[in-house]
Order: sequence, then C-alpha cells, then structure tokens
Amino acid sequence: MRPRLARLFSLLIVGAALISCSTEIKTDPRLERSFRRPAVNGWTLVHLEGTPAEIGFQHGYLLAPEITEIQKIIALELEHDYGKKWEFFRAEAQAMMWPHVEPRYQQELQGITEGVRVGGLTLDLWDIVALNAALEWPYYLDTLLPKESKTGSSTGARIPDHCSAFVATGSYTADGRAVIAHNVWSPYLDGERWTIVFDIVPEEGFRILMDGLPGFISSADDFGLNAAGLMITETTIDGFQGFDPEGIPEFVRARKAMQFASSIDDFARIMTEGNNGGYANDWLVADRKTDEIARLELGLKNVALERTRDGYYVGANFPVDPKLIREETTFDVDDAGSSPNARRLRWEELMAEHKGKIDIALAQRFLADHYDTFQKKDEPNERTLCGHIELSPRGWPPDWAPYGPYGAGQNKVADSTSAERMSFWAAAGHACGIDFKAGRYLKAHPEFDWQKDFLRDMPSRPWTLVGIEK
Repeated sequence: MRPRLARLFSLLIVGAALISCSTEIKTDPRLERSFRRPAVNGWTLVHLEGTPAEIGFQHGYLLAPEITEIQKIIALELEHDYGKKWEFFRAEAQAMMWPHVEPRYQQELQGITEGVRVGGLTLDLWDIVALNAALEWPYYLDTLLPKESKTGSSTGARIPDHCSAFVATGSYTADGRAVIAHNVWSPYLDGERWTIVFDIVPEEGFRILMDGLPGFISSADDFGLNAAGLMITETTIDGFQGFDPEGIPEFVRARKAMQFASSIDDFARIMTEGNNGGYANDWLVADRKTDEIARLELGLKNVALERTRDGYYVGANFPVDPKLIREETTFDVDDAGSSPNARRLRWEELMAEHKGKIDIALAQRFLADHYDTFQKKDEPNERTLCGHIELSPRGWPPDWAPYGPYGAGQNKVADSTSAERMSFWAAAGHACGIDFKAGRYLKAHPEFDWQKDFLRDMPSRPWTLVGIEK
C-alpha cells in the first residue's frame, strides 16, 4: 500500500500545482475585464478591454487553440497557392511589415503572442504578424516577385477576390435610414472559422463590434460597427495590381479606421494615409448619425470617394473608376459572364426592384440570392450573390479552381437602429440554407485532399442577433 499511497500523494501535489497555476492565470489582472461566451449558432463572442497590450493578451489567451489552428491553415494555403514556406512570410513580416506598424498595434500583436504562450501553445511574434498580413501577401508577391508565378501567368501570384455587399439609404430603404450587408467569400477552410465576434473596448478610440478570425487585430473581411456611429464593410477589387512595401499594412489601417474614425471623412483619411495597396478594396461606409453613405475605392495610385444621403452602393469585386481600371487592374468590364459583372448586375436589379422597401429582412434575402444573370436562371454558382464555387464546373478563373471549396462562408446585416444598439445580424455558413459536407465533398473531389486535415462541415445556421454585453 505504501507505494500506492506515495503515488497518490504525488498526484495530489501535481494536481494542486496545476489548480494553483490555473487559478493564477484566471486571476491575472490583464484578464479581469475580458470574457469569452459559448458559441451561439456558430458565433463566439469575445469581449476585450483595456490597453493595447491587455487587449492583445486577452485575445491570445482566450483564443489560443483557434489562433494556432488558423495559423496552420493559412500556412498550408500560402504554400499550396504560392509555393512559399511559412518561414518566408515570417521573415518578410519582420523585415517589411513590422517597421510600419504603429506602437499601439505592435503592443497588441505582442500581447496576442504572450496570451497564446500563457494559454499553453507556441507561436512567436512573427507568426502573429505574418498571420495578420495573410490577405496582403498575394499583392506583395504579385508585385515584387513576378518571376516566381506558380501558374506561369504574367503576374506573380493568384489574388483571390472576396465578398458581396451593399449599403443603401434615403428613398431606397424602408425607414429612410442606412442598411448595410456583407458576405465573405473565402476558402471554406477559413470561412467556416470566420465566426468570432469581437467586442473591443480600447483605452483610446471608440468601442468596436466586428466579425473576425482568431488572432487578427482587424476584421479582415471588414464588417464592423463603432460607437461613433460608423458601419463599415468592403469587397476586393478584381484583377488589382500594385503594392508599396514602404506603406502601412492594410490590416493596421483597417483596424485604426474602425477604432478612431468618427465620420466618413475620418475613415477615408485613415485608410488613405500610408496606403500600401495591399488588399485593395471598394469600401462601403454608413454614418448612422446622419444616414449618409459612401464608397471609397482605394487603389494604390487612384482613390475615389463617393457619398450620398439618398441612394446605394454595391460591391461584388468590380472596380468603378475608369482610370483605376485602366492603370491598376486587368479587369474586363465587358465580360458579362464573370462573377463580378454578373453579381453587379444582380445587385442593380435588386436595388431597383425593392426601392423604398430595403430593410434587415430583405438584406438577409439578398445575401441568400441564387439568380445567375448570365444564364438568366436560379442556379447557385460563382455568379450568384450567395457564392457556391464548389458547385461550379467553371470555378472562377484564374482565382478559384472548378468545383473548389470556396464561396460565401458567413453573412452579416445591420441598420442604423441596430448600430445604435451596437449589434448586427449574422448567419454562419451559406445564407441560402445549403450545407457544405466536407467528407462527401472530398470523396467527390479528391483533387482537394490537400485540405483534408482541416476542412470541416459548414452547416447553414440561422440568422442570429449579436451585440455588446453591457
């Protein structure tokens, strides 16, 4: 019995030490104002509050397993698509990105790194910085490394396009106030995990409510509200070319604009200052204080700001300004069968058909729409607002392969009233109700087996109101 008692005593000592360690972590003063709620219909609310370092630490600690997993996924995608090992991006993050990250966000990124470490997992600062720049790396590779194209095209990298979105106000909406909506188009590896709702109360600036990926300091697909009254989203510019390695990373400018902009002019100024051209977008913005809306088309050389209190702007990865199209893109405005042009036409049809009636419910319906304007019939594919590239024999060349596991992974809608309450409606998965089944998909498309370790089912979940907790 004595050896057994000795072993039991040792186990009790170890157990007591673990409990003590756990209690010490939970009572770390940096965590006192933070919390993580259990997922509701796929969405996980994470509340972060305090100094940049505290917000970062809370983020890293509360989401450590998810951050570690998404880093592996992004590294897998980058190596598959561009033939570059993760070490390349870590090195470039340190040498190129870090010097142009302002101190408050350096502190937040360092905090995330420490939080992940205390959470029991191992990533270093350059992993976290490289992760945050995930959507900018294709622009960098395309501009600066053209001879290393994996596809043999004239550009150096495949720059995937993302998202369908609109913002409307005045005579187009049911109450005359602003309505904004967005769905993210991405690999389902990412989209199924793009379901964190960050409620951030920073020491400086305005409170933020935004969707996002674990480990990212910006929304990345850029849907969010702030307490100053701004509602913000975007869609990428198809065929864009250009990157300035001496500029400020897009993820820094996007986060700063959401945190510090109190007007459309503020937003445009912050996004434009130090613009590096990475992740070039048409930004759609609404100010609930005035119900004015705007579109900021942000190229590297060409920038255009439009605004109105009576009208709408739509986004589907098409550029608008002729000079920008000519000088900074390879976009074909005459290709009616391309995804951006087909979806742009569908947006125009919906805006005209529902003028004066647009509200939260209609916006949700729009994001579930399967009408293909090129074929003139309902068929979920790469040309529909609710994107289903996994169902398309064409894919979206050259960006997405035929039947690729890509498309609309989640959806968000807000109006001025919900924004006043710091809340928005969100639906994980396809808004249309079609579920994505990973096992069945990979059996039918073994060419995508390289994703099998991380590809998961992506069920279509109901619309859910998410918002701040007082």
